[in-house]
Amino acid sequence: MASLVLTDSSQLTSDTQHLAGQEEVVKLLVATGAAVNVQSQNGFTPLYMAAQENHDNVVRFLLANEANQSLATEDGFTPLAVAMQQGHDKVVAVLLENDTRGKVRLPALHIAAKKDDCKAAALLLQNNHNPDVTSKSGFTPLHIAAHYGNESIANLLLNRGADVNYAAKHNITPLHVAAKWGKTNMVSLLLEKGANIESKTRDGLTPLHCAARSGHEQVVDMMLERGAPISSKTKNGLAPLHMASQGDHVDAARILLYHRASVDEVTVDYLTALHVAAHCGHVRVAKLLLDRKADPNARALNGFTPLHIACKKNRIKVVELLLKHGASIEATTESGLTPLHVASFMGCMNIVIYLLQHEANPDVPTVRGETPLHLAARANQTDIIRILLRNGAQVDARAREQQTPLHIASRLGNVDIVMLLLQHGAAVDSTTKDLYTALHIAGKEGQEEVKYLVGRRIMDHIDTVHLIERFWRKRQEYFI
Repeated sequence: MASLVLTDSSQLTSDTQHLAGQEEVVKLLVATGAAVNVQSQNGFTPLYMAAQENHDNVVRFLLANEANQSLATEDGFTPLAVAMQQGHDKVVAVLLENDTRGKVRLPALHIAAKKDDCKAAALLLQNNHNPDVTSKSGFTPLHIAAHYGNESIANLLLNRGADVNYAAKHNITPLHVAAKWGKTNMVSLLLEKGANIESKTRDGLTPLHCAARSGHEQVVDMMLERGAPISSKTKNGLAPLHMASQGDHVDAARILLYHRASVDEVTVDYLTALHVAAHCGHVRVAKLLLDRKADPNARALNGFTPLHIACKKNRIKVVELLLKHGASIEATTESGLTPLHVASFMGCMNIVIYLLQHEANPDVPTVRGETPLHLAARANQTDIIRILLRNGAQVDARAREQQTPLHIASRLGNVDIVMLLLQHGAAVDSTTKDLYTALHIAGKEGQEEVKYLVGRRIMDHIDTVHLIERFWRKRQEYFI
């Protein structure tokens, strides 16, 4: 009979396969082709039988060989259901831990928390299971319950001694998780159970920061009503209002302002919420902040105003809004950059045009004496240079080292810009502090095309001068 079993799998009966506790026999049968998901007349599978008899090693082996734990008996019982009914906590744990469909593997209690399965969780906890057992990422079952908003399992865990303020990886508590995912009822439950509303993550985020960043206005309002610190800052100095502005969460920002959040609160780099909104291009939040009297000319640590930042990030709608609310079009940074300098360097054509239409001065020098035309030349922004020149920018403006835009373009070898500057009358004989002309610089940098172009212009200039001199000589001879 043994040889028959080993050589002819077609002769295997379901009863033979259900020798659940005979681990070695089960392995042998599977190795010779026994179907692991075969069902008896009443719907029993080998996995069901092993689970019913509390043979956790056999259960583990069958699962590893593609046993389907969702197959139920004719009475509707699955392997997990019968294991729970029989109180086989080890088998329950094995079944739960394998029911992840190829995703990140979690401990059994975490999976019960994810599924809001109080029966399974109660069985696991009944057998000295630690309610604060952690996953590989350091989170407890209560963190998982908080993530999914599963209040029943959260209540069970807390009643069985789970730490409501357990600080997981990066000091994240269950309250941080519930706030981030907008689980209002869970937030309320955790607070009632003693969760610390002022707890901070490694980066200094409070639960209120998390709710504001994700735009969960109901959670924001509830936490503020419960005394959440409205001015608490992260390590970078971000307040909850900065977070709401970053995510364009107008309602969350409005609630924060209603609860008297400072509209001009600054980070360690002196960035206000309006700076953040300008950076992200969030017009709605920016308008709300300006309507609540946010300073449109607030200066960050480097002197950047919200208008500078909007220009840098090409946020034309924010630029329009800021100028309507009194932003200074000629505000300068620590290095002397105006918004037009920034937009010119970044190649933001629509913004450059808009600023010029609103009387931005195209010839303001920086601390180094560079005009927007110098910066556009340095950044190879041909179209911007064309716009600036058409709007009266001085083609031969000199920087601190007496460099003109032509010197810069010649060094970089940008033929189109060199030609454009020459067409607008750039002086080819203009010299730097070291007495270099554009031709000197092009030659030194090996820019052959520029050298030819500038040299040709010099020769044309010489020919023109000679022609004029001959004309005047002839004229004088005529009158003599």
